[in-house]
Amino acid sequence: MRHALLALALALVAGVAGAAPAYPTGDLSLGKPKAKIHVEEYASLSCSHCAHFNNEVFPAFKAKYIDTGKVRYTLHEFLTEPANVAAIGFITARCAGADKYFAVVDGLFRRQAEIFETRDLRPVLLEVAKSAGLSEAQVTACVSNPANGEALDARVAAGEARGVDSTPFFFVNGVKVDGVTLADLDKAIAAAGKAKPAKKK
Repeated sequence: MRHALLALALALVAGVAGAAPAYPTGDLSLGKPKAKIHVEEYASLSCSHCAHFNNEVFPAFKAKYIDTGKVRYTLHEFLTEPANVAAIGFITARCAGADKYFAVVDGLFRRQAEIFETRDLRPVLLEVAKSAGLSEAQVTACVSNPANGEALDARVAAGEARGVDSTPFFFVNGVKVDGVTLADLDKAIAAAGKAKPAKKK
């Protein structure tokens, strides 16, 4: 994947160089850090079902659970075909910084249909990145950095080790959710809230 990323990055803005911005490598989350309920989503920026969840379901989920402090939400990056679209998008989002990561992800999901219709990632990616304060040079430097591709590969491998084989894929307090609707998440969150904490040995 890394060689393809490099080639695409160089084609993205040929001849432009610049210092790469900060790249957060840990899990990125929204919500109250010590919330009793932890919802994890594995998503791919090239997954149409993930885009639907982000665009149509996530705003209500966020208002109901994240904004009220009931849930800590973590987005885990995963890759589906075309994998390079997802990979470049996620790497760019991370280079925007932890405080703008979710805004870039949202921007790319909301324009996913446009990317697929035009078959041209470059203009959308650069426009979304610019709205987050990234220059063309920074996007190129970011996506071209082999360490960023390796970090993404490791995160994807960690998801595969947990049994993730499709997207979107959810865990609530470590338990796989059967389904991807808000009703499915409501049910899983309610069950997690009623579950008794495991006794310490």
